[in-house]
Amino acid sequence: MSAQLPVLDTKVLAIASHVVYGYVGNTMATFVMQALGCEVSALNTVHFSNHTGYKQVKGTKATAQEILDIYRGLQQSNLTDFDFLLSGYAPGAEAVNAIGSIVKDLRSRSESLFWVMDPVMGDNGQLYVNQDVVPAYKSLLFYADLILPNQFEAETLSGASISDLPSLKTAISTLHRTYHVPHIIVTSVRFPLDPSASSTGTPGSPTLSIVGSTARSDHTPRLFRITVSDIDVFFSGTGDMFAALTVARFREAAATAGLSATKSWVSGDSVEPLDLPLARAIEKVCASMQVVLEKTKRDMEKELEEAKRNDRGEVDEKKSYLLKTKASEVRIVKYQEDLRKVEVVYKAEEI
Repeated sequence: MSAQLPVLDTKVLAIASHVVYGYVGNTMATFVMQALGCEVSALNTVHFSNHTGYKQVKGTKATAQEILDIYRGLQQSNLTDFDFLLSGYAPGAEAVNAIGSIVKDLRSRSESLFWVMDPVMGDNGQLYVNQDVVPAYKSLLFYADLILPNQFEAETLSGASISDLPSLKTAISTLHRTYHVPHIIVTSVRFPLDPSASSTGTPGSPTLSIVGSTARSDHTPRLFRITVSDIDVFFSGTGDMFAALTVARFREAAATAGLSATKSWVSGDSVEPLDLPLARAIEKVCASMQVVLEKTKRDMEKELEEAKRNDRGEVDEKKSYLLKTKASEVRIVKYQEDLRKVEVVYKAEEI
């Protein structure tokens, strides 16, 4: 490891899915956080052969009782001295409530526990969990320090339809004001935030915006955006990668700002959006992700080209799909150094 680890002495309980092959859920998040210096304990909510993007999968989902039983095993041996909880996919409302019970117990042991909630519910206008998961997540928003919804999930939690910048501001303001969530990052905003939105990508190329906010003491937002090139490949596990990088980089940025002992790491009201530790952290998150994903895309193209050359017969549609899905697995181990060595390219802008 040639680059210095940005985070040390940080213990994380990561509650999310697990796959045997590839990198999504805890398989992705655990490695990323460990690569940056965190001590990670993984509590898995599903045990699958591979991610569901393959459209075929074997495995089991953990029940809420099984999730709680594993946690109680940690309790009985005094193994609950965590600084962070990172939660991702939960297979139902009961599992979400089980995570809530774990949060409440951890908070009773340490008020400084920082909870990063990734409210995995759906995307592109559709839920892929049961409807009762939505109120389960809403009931726990009061306990979260930072939430990481995508655009659809932000709409679902706030009740505000998001189609432009004013409606995005309304959704974020609602989450701050109604649920007192200190920090919010909407991880994928695909409409133009304004006609002059800047990007370091090729002019005219598709872009993706990440919009964040840290609330003031009156629960009003301090909004910033980071706009990156939208890589034209569907990668699985990028949300988990983003969440894991955010844990480490926000911890680093909060410590640099002298906020480690401040509740929820909220900066004073005089701190402007672009000076927020959250903005500094997400700049580094985006830098690492873009490099790793661009290199993965390059490797994927080479792999598919080689497979095409080596295939001497007809490739049916299913085989072709599986080959492409496998080739698009994120090369997180191969390019782990890019998680640690960061050159900030995409700068936060105030909105």
